[in-house]
Amino acid sequence: MKKPSVGPVYRSRFAENGFPAPVSGMDSCWDIFRISVEKYPDNPMLGRRQIVDGKAGKYVWQTYKEVYDIGGKCGIYGANCAEWIMTMEACNAHGLSCVPLCWCCEFIICHAEVSIAFVEEKKIAELFKTFPNSTKYLRTIVSFGKVAPDQKEEAEKHGLAIFTWEEFLQLTASNISHEFRLKHLL
Repeated sequence: MKKPSVGPVYRSRFAENGFPAPVSGMDSCWDIFRISVEKYPDNPMLGRRQIVDGKAGKYVWQTYKEVYDIGGKCGIYGANCAEWIMTMEACNAHGLSCVPLCWCCEFIICHAEVSIAFVEEKKIAELFKTFPNSTKYLRTIVSFGKVAPDQKEEAEKHGLAIFTWEEFLQLTASNISHEFRLKHLL
């Protein structure tokens, strides 16, 4: 039997003589983000390249404070993007579990009892393939992109609410009823 290969062990120069003591008050991912917002509210945090005439243009940045103000309201399915990070930070803010969804999303939704899914636009169809089993738990879908009329119809046929990212932000910013929150968002 061969021995597994072993390479050198690297350690940060900050931990040369052991690991440093944890920073007081920084106990979770949310604390790291919150403290960064407090210290660097106007620094750029998330950037996205504008596509103009099919070509990548300049980055448009959102500051730590802008991202913080958007975050607030929990499977996530799709490629990393600004909305993905904002969703994760909102989960952290409220002590919610952020569950990544993948090719076996039906199993994950049902096993983790995911009630709200934030999805990349092109993954909506994949999520629909989990119906009707996942609708025992799933109540709301939020698309990072557009929602086609037939997708809205399909979701509603199964008793789910479906929103674009912008629609969802408007919902959470407005004074929606407690009954709606319980039925669709929790």
